[in-house]
Amino acid sequence: MTKHPKDHRIRTMSTAERRDHIGLLQVYTGDGKGKTTAALGLSLRALGAGLRVAFLQLFKGALPSSELALVCRFGSDFWLKRFARELTPYSLGRGEPTDEDRQVAAEAWATAREVILSGAWDLVVLDEVNNLLHAALIPIPDCLASLLQRPRYVDVVCTGRGAPQQLLDVADLVTEMRCLKHPFASGVPARPGIDC
Repeated sequence: MTKHPKDHRIRTMSTAERRDHIGLLQVYTGDGKGKTTAALGLSLRALGAGLRVAFLQLFKGALPSSELALVCRFGSDFWLKRFARELTPYSLGRGEPTDEDRQVAAEAWATAREVILSGAWDLVVLDEVNNLLHAALIPIPDCLASLLQRPRYVDVVCTGRGAPQQLLDVADLVTEMRCLKHPFASGVPARPGIDC
């Protein structure tokens, strides 16, 4: 295996440097695959630079996920919180929100708001928050207020389909994943380690 020269190594940021940079609001949306994967890639980059990451899966958690095996290795610099407890038609993308969905969304948003405003994390990922905003399970004005009141050095990433225009308007970066072709349409199920 080829070793990289030392000059390719990233210098980790000091606490003072972390608090001095300006955090941005990023949105990854669209019907294509890769929104959570992109947020995990950014999280790995942040961890490599010595940043602390809170990754909140606001509407995932009932299904196994291979990334959990990796992120658990980062110790106290990476905090993963998953909220979904049971699969419902809505969480599977096949129906309207249930009372259980509303309860999970309220609990998830209360925690997310606290994490964003605490300033304890350099990067906060709100996985699937766009879906919850789109379904009116989280009030858009409350979400936007918390995002805009975050400490200036905190980066926030919002993922999920259907990001509302109000969120897109205040975001610093918006990426739309478009589905041009997907193996599910050919009957290929999700593959562990690649798709889940």
